[in-house]
Amino acid sequence: MLRRLYHSQPESFAFTPANLAWAKGQMTKYPEGRQASAIIPLLWRAQEQEGWLTKPAIEYVADLLGMAYIRALEVATFYFMFQLQPVGSVAHIQICGTTSCMICGAEELIAVCKELISPHPHTVSADGKFSWEEVECLGACANAPMAQIGKDYYEDLTPAKLRELIARFGEGRVPVPGSQTGRYSSEPISGLTSLKDFESGRTQYNGSVQLAIDLGETVKRIDGSEVPLRMAWLGKGAGQPEEVPAKKRISAAEAKAAKGLPEAVGEALSKGKPPVRVAKPKGIAVAAPGQPVAPAREPAAKAPVTPQTEAKARAAKLKADAAPAAAAPAPAAAPKRPRALKAPRRGRPDDLKLIWGIGPALEALCNRLGFFHFDQVAAWTGEEIAWVDDNLEGFRGRVSRDRWVAQARHLAAGGSVAEAERIGRGEG
Repeated sequence: MLRRLYHSQPESFAFTPANLAWAKGQMTKYPEGRQASAIIPLLWRAQEQEGWLTKPAIEYVADLLGMAYIRALEVATFYFMFQLQPVGSVAHIQICGTTSCMICGAEELIAVCKELISPHPHTVSADGKFSWEEVECLGACANAPMAQIGKDYYEDLTPAKLRELIARFGEGRVPVPGSQTGRYSSEPISGLTSLKDFESGRTQYNGSVQLAIDLGETVKRIDGSEVPLRMAWLGKGAGQPEEVPAKKRISAAEAKAAKGLPEAVGEALSKGKPPVRVAKPKGIAVAAPGQPVAPAREPAAKAPVTPQTEAKARAAKLKADAAPAAAAPAPAAAPKRPRALKAPRRGRPDDLKLIWGIGPALEALCNRLGFFHFDQVAAWTGEEIAWVDDNLEGFRGRVSRDRWVAQARHLAAGGSVAEAERIGRGEG
């Protein structure tokens, strides 16, 4: 299926403050420079906020992650989970049409959607509440035919049951998801033939259905006002840093056992003092905590001294003394902040987005740092480039990577945007 962006797009997109905090939390899951790995959850959250995935939202997320727009677009157009056009305000219904579901009656379910919602997929119903599409296998083949509505699976469907579901959703109710014939999970439709003792101890619903019931509203979008901001991988919630505990005194024995350190270091830790330096005895290998100790190497045997070896040593020394001293490497220049402006000249900033690689978020960040004009960027020295690269929060290294200075010089001289992009890509 060909997936393209919708013909009518909003002018802009921005995460709500809560969603932005959540997105930045997701980005912390990945090492510096690998934030693009968060592309799928961030696109999903943008879709949850707006209802569908718009072009400005895709570009906003790309800027947030420091990605080229085309890379984010590739992800958005590949996965069916991303809706590239408006959807119903209540629910978007995805009918599985792959082999198992097709054999079991998916075409009849599609006929119901055409009748009750719209004759064509990806078209919002007249009342604005519903939309539908046919998708590839959703992995519930044993309970075919099925549909995903909101975030849940509705399985073992018939045309009549789908009609009933749509009616109940339209009334503002959320039906119990899962099998619509009473099947607990994906056991044979005729009932269990083995493991029958499982029936006696099970809960009313399987884990997935029970979670949906506990949440209570699994078709409602996450609009950004009630987002849980816990970030377990950081050990704290966003905006709620853990208190730094007071120094805990531990016994020397505990310190030694826990750290694998010499007794003197354990004594220092037990008193809350910095650990003392302990000289490593010669010939004894000290391993890192938890690592096996490598066998100590025997000291290398000294070669016997002969008149020949003495003569060679004297010749080598004379040669070394006669050679010019090697120049010490020049120290790397420290980063230096470029000259900044409090406001654009005459109140008219240049459109920094014409520099390939700069989007709305990066342009706003540059403006906050006091950079408004092409000639400012064009004049940056190596030390100044290093400073800017280090201070582009979330976009570090972009100045060097996308050759901003060369692009800015070209644009400041009246060059074309297309040629600037070629320079930015390293093709010019």
